[in-house]
Amino acid sequence: MSVTYKALTIAGSDSGGGAGIQADLKTFQMLGVFGTSAITAVTAQNTLGVHGIYDIPLEGIEKQIDAVFTDIGVDAAKTGMLSQPEVIELVASKVKGYKLSKLVVDPVMIAKGGASLLASTAQDALRTKLLPLAAVVTPNIPEAEVITGLSIHSVDEMKAAAVRLVRELGAKAAVVKGGHSDGAPTDVLYDGERFELLTAERYETRHTHGTGCTFSAAITSELAKGKPLLEAVHTAKRFITLAIRYELGIGAGHGPTNHWAYHRAQSQEQTS
Repeated sequence: MSVTYKALTIAGSDSGGGAGIQADLKTFQMLGVFGTSAITAVTAQNTLGVHGIYDIPLEGIEKQIDAVFTDIGVDAAKTGMLSQPEVIELVASKVKGYKLSKLVVDPVMIAKGGASLLASTAQDALRTKLLPLAAVVTPNIPEAEVITGLSIHSVDEMKAAAVRLVRELGAKAAVVKGGHSDGAPTDVLYDGERFELLTAERYETRHTHGTGCTFSAAITSELAKGKPLLEAVHTAKRFITLAIRYELGIGAGHGPTNHWAYHRAQSQEQTS
């Protein structure tokens, strides 16, 4: 009997399907992992922006997490939109209580359209409660600047931020993503001992909604399957690069990435 690997996303719901738990579950599925979810907030959004945010009560979040862990099980989990400090504290408590070691923290702060998804009061809770539990944290450059307090304009400064995320804030590893930089998007992975630079071609498109969610979900999928972190990050980089390259062209604003692209590319390579 083949093993069914299981991943949990603890994040917000995106009615437009491009980010949040929808993007996570699509990514899990495409990478052969059974996906489960604990919804922290419901958003009314599309490619043009976020039109409403409705928080789920703490009890509802807790019961979702407990229901998944106590019956289905979790090989790896990721966090996304955790907008309030009380939610972060609850999630951190559950991660410790269930002794989850493979936690990917995507510090979601701002939606593609500019809406704030993390209360300023939650930033300290993120730093002190959640990051020390992370197997890897995956901020983009603006998020890394907020979390670390550093100004980031170069790869060397991305490295410095990654080091601070690990050595001072307690994450076991960090990937500072370079999508907001100029030129080819280069990500910096630091695992506490060495750096790895991951560079891909830049594709000019407005259809990049959910890239951070998708990237972190791909890492989570591979960790759930028992892959080492470096391999998981390389797979995630390829997954999101293909998802951006082969855009779907959905919506009049920041459209979603193409979650089919990686699987289709794999199938083509196997048949060629």
